[in-house]
Amino acid sequence: MRLVNIVSIVTALLFTVNCGGDYRPEATGTLGEAVVVMDSTQLESETADAIREVFGRGIETLPSWEPIMDLRFRDFKNNNELEKRRKYKNLIIAAPINDSTNTAEWVRALLSERVEESVKTGNNFAFPLKNEWYKNQWTMILTSTSDSALARKIRQSKETLSDQLLQIELQRWNEEVYDKGEQTDVSDSLWANHGWKIRMQHDWRKNIDTTYTQNGIENHIITMRRPLPDNDRWFWAWWTDNASNIDSISSEWINNKRDAIMEQWIRGSRDSSFVTTEYRRPVLTDSIQIDGRTSFETLGTWQMKNDAMGGPFANLTVHDKRNDRLFILEFGQFAPRYDKRRFVRQFRTMLRTFQSDSSWSSMNNNTVANRE
Repeated sequence: MRLVNIVSIVTALLFTVNCGGDYRPEATGTLGEAVVVMDSTQLESETADAIREVFGRGIETLPSWEPIMDLRFRDFKNNNELEKRRKYKNLIIAAPINDSTNTAEWVRALLSERVEESVKTGNNFAFPLKNEWYKNQWTMILTSTSDSALARKIRQSKETLSDQLLQIELQRWNEEVYDKGEQTDVSDSLWANHGWKIRMQHDWRKNIDTTYTQNGIENHIITMRRPLPDNDRWFWAWWTDNASNIDSISSEWINNKRDAIMEQWIRGSRDSSFVTTEYRRPVLTDSIQIDGRTSFETLGTWQMKNDAMGGPFANLTVHDKRNDRLFILEFGQFAPRYDKRRFVRQFRTMLRTFQSDSSWSSMNNNTVANRE
């Protein structure tokens, strides 16, 4: 069945948004969910399979299988159903450009003639839209000359497509994480006394804050915990003000350093137990930009040496070359009864709030110590 008045609906909505302030409501849907609008006859198509492989594939660095996104496939047969579909927070609209389905007609209505032509010549296939119909909304239009051509392009751009959506999700988690409040006094104290800070939720408790010397170099360590029933979470931060001999940082170097720090400071209840990296599962390191610096995010799972425990971790390593300071920060969790994806995304969001004071020096540190 053909969809009626789709072009006029799209045009009217865009006109409303562009006339003054954005008074629209928030998009609906939960974090971690993406709605895929496709014709019901194409749910077993190559394109549908490619979307499942890209956006619904398992996250390698979690202890058990969880998808990048929970996918919900939806069709629509009339304008009322279309209105419901376009309210979602994460929306993927997929159809070959010349199909006769309602979804394909919607795609053509959303794209200009020039963009349509670029699709037909094979130059473009993916078109992200931000806040197109509702606030806090991410939309991705996927289209090409045929089902097989579209599936191939989606698979070829797997990392780029999924990363776009993931970055939007992490931005949303920033509001979710701190919605119930945060300990600004903790951040302020870290900044004043140590020259760096991270935003902490309201119920984290500090355990250790000390300085120690190892191999003639002064090191600093802070640990915090957020113990809840069946959901124990911890944070540690290690740093040194003498990192001038760090020529390059690799994933191997990061993990060796992490393991050495945790063996000393992140101990279990038994004398011989401590947290270490679980290398039988993937441990992945990517470079990201944090506080204007190229930094390294490491994701994976940990295990308790000499004990039967394990869980996910998220780590951030930052080298402030302006004053030769090196920082390693990590969140970990032990929660056997809970899914891990949402907690790791909280951790990744919190790590992205890290800032360091490039004007900081050991002179500042000595001044604070003498004042105390």
